[in-house]
Amino acid sequence: MKPHIIITGGAQGIGKITTQELLKNNYRVSVFDIDTEALDEFESELENEDCSFYQVEVSNEKDVIVAINESVKRNGSLYGLINNAAISNNKPIKDLTLEEWHQVINTNLTGAFLCSKYALRFLKESKGCIINMSSTRAFQSEPDTEAYSASKGGIFALTHSLAMSAAPEVRVNSISPGWIDVSGVKKTAEAHQIKLSKEDHAQHPAGRVGNALDIARTILFLLEEKNDFITAQNFVVDGGMTKKMIYQ
Repeated sequence: MKPHIIITGGAQGIGKITTQELLKNNYRVSVFDIDTEALDEFESELENEDCSFYQVEVSNEKDVIVAINESVKRNGSLYGLINNAAISNNKPIKDLTLEEWHQVINTNLTGAFLCSKYALRFLKESKGCIINMSSTRAFQSEPDTEAYSASKGGIFALTHSLAMSAAPEVRVNSISPGWIDVSGVKKTAEAHQIKLSKEDHAQHPAGRVGNALDIARTILFLLEEKNDFITAQNFVVDGGMTKKMIYQ
């Protein structure tokens, strides 16, 4: 039977491309997403019996429990959980309300906690793995990103702590993307491919802006059973930007 993977935020952006790559590589995928329009569009595009779709608010405990149990009932087991769902609300801290702060933290960090909590017993049975989506913004920032940066820093810490608690049955790692252009990988109502300049690409030591396939390939690597010596690690995929010394 094909290994079963749950991916949150799987209907658009990095999640959508990762889902497509997982299916190409002989996985079954359960896509969790809050956006019904994006879910419906993606489902109609795929028409793949190895992919199932669930409307889930990852910060809602009941939603998470029901969706995980239903996906496991349909697919028989669970080998991997990819905690990818995230939102941002970047504005000056004086204008950021407590409710807006909670929305970002609850989706990005609490959502990963809840999905991990309720998937863990299934993952232990299969000796599977969890992959969390952090960000280079966990380690460096631009102004007005307090909520998002804090949530991603929390993901980084959650990853290594959960890796210790879930050991030795379950591996837990995180990925910290840099600039990944997914402007055109959204539902029809929001998809708009931005035009990247030569300067956008040239500033990266790797010579280009990243794309969702860069992250999907990293996820595929971490899912492989033969890489079972890798746990509690964070993988920065940013074209070298976080190591580039910049002076003005």
